[in-house]
Order: sequence, then structure tokens, then C-alpha cells
Amino acid sequence: MKKILGLTVLGLVLIMAAYFSFVYFVPYSEGIRSGELIKISHKGVLIKTWEGEISQGISGAQIFSFSVIKDDVIDKLKEYQGSYVKVTYIERYRTFFWLGDTKYFITSVEKENSPHLN
Repeated sequence: MKKILGLTVLGLVLIMAAYFSFVYFVPYSEGIRSGELIKISHKGVLIKTWEGEISQGISGAQIFSFSVIKDDVIDKLKEYQGSYVKVTYIERYRTFFWLGDTKYFITSVEKENSPHLN
């Protein structure tokens, strides 16, 4: 009986580890988006995550919401607040609450010239 219980628990742990590894390490898609950085915030009650938004339209009708994990990217986003930026992101199948609110995670950010101000 103990052997069956031990194997069951081991099987469940392995399945959970495989699921976590798949969700965390296998991206659903990768891409680049650009727009005006309108929000970067550190939010949460028990576990704080960095969340942001980019406005991709003139009227702000198209908003791209994202999460950030890397400290160097967070520092650049704080510096570029209110500017036109180009971000590289990965989209995950799912997310975990301690990583962020969205499935989109920014991996790098660059400041760009706004096409609306030319």
C-alpha cells in the first residue's frame, strides 16, 4: 500500500513539474510591438508583479497589456515612461499568478521616434 501511494505521489509531482516546465519554458509566440508607453506599475497584494500598457492607436483604443520580469527591462521602461517604444515579447500558453497578470512578457525595450510627431 505504501509503495502504491508513494508511486502515485511521485507521478503527480512529475506531472506537475512537466506542466510547469512546459508553461514556463515553451513560448506560444514571439513578436515585436510598438506604441506609446502609457503605464508601468508594480501591483499586487501579497505578490507584487510589474505590469504595463502600450497605446497602439492615436485614440488609445488599442491597448497592449504586458508583464515584465527582468530588472533591466523594468528600469528602461521606467525611464521611457510616456515615450514611443518598441518592445520584444514572448507569449506563454498560460501564466502563473506570481509571474504576472498577462500572458505577454517583455524581454527587451528600445526607445523609438513616434510616427505621429513627424
